Amino acid sequence: MKNSRLVFIPAPGMGHIVSTVEFSKLLITHDHRFSVTVFVIKLPNATNVDAYIHSLTSSPNLPKRLQLIHLPTDESQSAQTLPHVIQNSIPHVKQAASDLVQESHSNPDSPRLAAFIVDIFCTAMIDVADGLGVPSVIFYTSGAAFLGLMLHLHRLREQGTLDTASPDFKDSGTELNVPSFSNPVPANVLPPFLLEKEREGFLDKYVKGLRKAKGIILNTFEELESQAVHSLSEGDTRIYAVGPILSAKDDETGQQGSDIIRWLDDQPESSVLFLCFGSMGYFGEDQVTEIARALENSGVRFLWSLRKPPPEGSRSTTDYSDPAEVLPEGFLDRTASIGKVIGWAPQAQVLAHKAVGGFVSHCGWNSILESVYFGVPIATWPLYAEQQPNAFELVRELKIGVEISLDYWMDIWNGSHSGVISGEKIEKGIKEVMERESETRKKVKLMSELSRKTLTKGGSSYSHLGRFIDDVMNNSM
Repeated sequence: MKNSRLVFIPAPGMGHIVSTVEFSKLLITHDHRFSVTVFVIKLPNATNVDAYIHSLTSSPNLPKRLQLIHLPTDESQSAQTLPHVIQNSIPHVKQAASDLVQESHSNPDSPRLAAFIVDIFCTAMIDVADGLGVPSVIFYTSGAAFLGLMLHLHRLREQGTLDTASPDFKDSGTELNVPSFSNPVPANVLPPFLLEKEREGFLDKYVKGLRKAKGIILNTFEELESQAVHSLSEGDTRIYAVGPILSAKDDETGQQGSDIIRWLDDQPESSVLFLCFGSMGYFGEDQVTEIARALENSGVRFLWSLRKPPPEGSRSTTDYSDPAEVLPEGFLDRTASIGKVIGWAPQAQVLAHKAVGGFVSHCGWNSILESVYFGVPIATWPLYAEQQPNAFELVRELKIGVEISLDYWMDIWNGSHSGVISGEKIEKGIKEVMERESETRKKVKLMSELSRKTLTKGGSSYSHLGRFIDDVMNNSM
C-alpha cells in the first residue's frame, strides 16, 4: 500500500499552529507511513507566528516527513477578519493541494493524499477536499466540554428553545444542562461571543462545518474529560481523543529564558507562584495595581509575566521596557527578595520547573494541558474566547483548579472588560492555589500521572490515535 500524506490546515493563531505541528510530529513518529504537509495561513501583522515558523523551519530537528507550505498573504488587507482571511485562502489551498495530488500521480514514490485535517475555523476547506475526493477531519484545539457546549447551544437555537441574545440572559441565573458537563452550566460563564446576536451566524457556520467532517480529533484525553468525550462519542461523528498534545520543550530559550530558569533554580521546591496570561493577555494599570497589592500582601514567591497592551492593529502583546512604569511605586524594591517581574516567559519550561507550585492563568486550553501535565494547580482568571467555561470546568467539574474568577472577560481588541478584580479576591485565590496539602493539588498530581500514561501503549489516547491511523490507512472514514 502506498504511503499516505495528510494535509493540515490550522487557523492562523499561535495556539492553533503550535498544536497542529506537535500533533503532526506525533503522527509521523508513531507511524512511518505518514507524511504531513501543513498549509500555513497567516494573519497580517502576526509577528509571534512568524517568529515561531522561522524557528521551526530553521531547526535541524524538523522531521523530514513534515513539510510547511506558506500560502500567499495580502499584507495590505491588515484589517481583514479571520473569516475573510480563511475565505481568501481557499483558491491557494485548492492550488497547493492539487499540486500534491498531481505529484502523487506522476511520482510512484510520492505518498497519496489521504485526508485534510482542518481547524474548526477552516471548515470552508472541506469543500476543497470533497472536490479532490478525500475525506476531511476536524482537529479541534480546545477542550471536549466546550465543543459539546457549542453543539448544545446550536441545537437549542435550531429548536427555537433558547434566546441567548436577550440582554438579560447572562445575568438571569439560568443554568443549562449540557451533555458534555456533569454540572449545570450557569449563563454567566458563557463567553460573550456565544451570546451576541450578531455572532450567532459566526458560531452556527462553524458548527455546521463540523457536521460535514468525517471525524473530530480532540486535544484532550478521556481520563481528564470523560463526561465530555463519552457524550460526544454518542453521535454519528467519529471522535479521536489523542491528547495531551503539548508544545515541545525547547532548550534554546534565549538569554531571557535562561535568566528566568536560573532564578527558579535558586527558589525552594513548589514555592513559586507563576502568573501568565498568554500571548494576548494584558491588563490596564488599575488591575495591575491590584495584582501587585495581592502579591505583596500574600508574601508568596512569584514569577509574573507582565505584558504591555498590543500596538494598534495587532493582537500580540509586547514587553514593557521598564515594568516600573505601570507598577505601584516601590513595588519592585519591596519584593526584590521574593519575586521577579518579567515579560515573555517560556511557559512550558517554567511549569516543568520543580520550584513552581501554582499558576495564575487565563485558562487557554494549551495552558491547561501544560499545567495538568506538569502537575501545577491553576488559579483561574479567564479573559476571552472559550476561557470562561474552561475555568468553570477546572474548578467545578474537575476540581483541579481554584477560583479567582470564572466570569471575568475582556475584549482583546479595545481593552474593555468586566471590571477590576480586587486585590483581596486575588490574594485569596493565590493563597488557596499555593496550599501544600490541598485536595486540589492532590487531584492535579493524580491527573498529571494519567496524562503521561495515556499516550503510552495501552493508554486511551494511544488507542484513539491507533484507530485514527487505521481509519485513514484503510479508507474507512
